[in-house]
Amino acid sequence: MYFDPIYFVLMVPGIVVTLWAQNKVKGTYRRYSQVPSTMGMTGAQVAQTILNKMGVQGVKIEPVAGELTDHYDPGAKAVRLSQAIYNSTSLAAAAVAAHECGHVLQDVDNYKFMNLRASLVPAVNLGSRLGPMLIFAGLIFQLFGLAWIGVFFFAAVLLFHVVTLPVEFDASRRALRLIDEYGILQGEENKGARAVLQAAAFTYVATAFYALLNLLYYVFLLLGRR
Repeated sequence: MYFDPIYFVLMVPGIVVTLWAQNKVKGTYRRYSQVPSTMGMTGAQVAQTILNKMGVQGVKIEPVAGELTDHYDPGAKAVRLSQAIYNSTSLAAAAVAAHECGHVLQDVDNYKFMNLRASLVPAVNLGSRLGPMLIFAGLIFQLFGLAWIGVFFFAAVLLFHVVTLPVEFDASRRALRLIDEYGILQGEENKGARAVLQAAAFTYVATAFYALLNLLYYVFLLLGRR
C-alpha cells in the first residue's frame, strides 16, 4: 500500500475542516429550525415581504426538493427555497430566506463579485474535470508541461471559491440588516438568525480552504516528481 506523506499533510486537515464545517451548519440549522419566530412568517412569506418592501418585481419564489438546497437563480429570476424553509416559520427559515433575497439585491445592484463568480462558472466546470485528468496524465507519461496546464485549469476552481466568499458574506450582511429593519424577527431572535448564517459561512471558508490545499497538493506532487 502506497503512503503519500504530502497528501496526509495537506489534504487530511482540509477534509477534517470541511467535515467540521458541514456538521456545524447542520447542527445549527437543526437547532434553530425547531425555534418558531414570533411573527410566524414562513420562509416564503419572509422572502416575499423583503422583495415587496425593497420594490423588487419579477422575481419568483419557488419550492425546491432537498435539504439546504436553497439558492437564487439569477437567470430564471427565481428564489428557490427547500420545502423545509419554504413552509417553515422557524428562525432558520427566516434567516435562509432573507439570505437568498440578499442575492437578489446583489443582482439588482449589479454586485461585481456576483458577476465575477457567474463568469467563472464555465471555467470551473471545465477545470474541476479536466484539471486533475491533465495533471495525472502528465505525471504518468512524464509530460510535465501538460500537467502544469492541468494545474492552471484547476486554479480556476480555487478562484471561484475565493470569489464566492465576499458574495456569501455580503448576502448574509444584507439579510441580517433586512430582517431587523423590517421587524421580521424580534429581539434575541436575530441572534439565532446570525448563528445560522455564520455557520453556513464556515462551509464556504472550508470549501475554499480545501480547494487551496488541493491545488497545493498538485503543485508539490509535480515539483516532487520533477
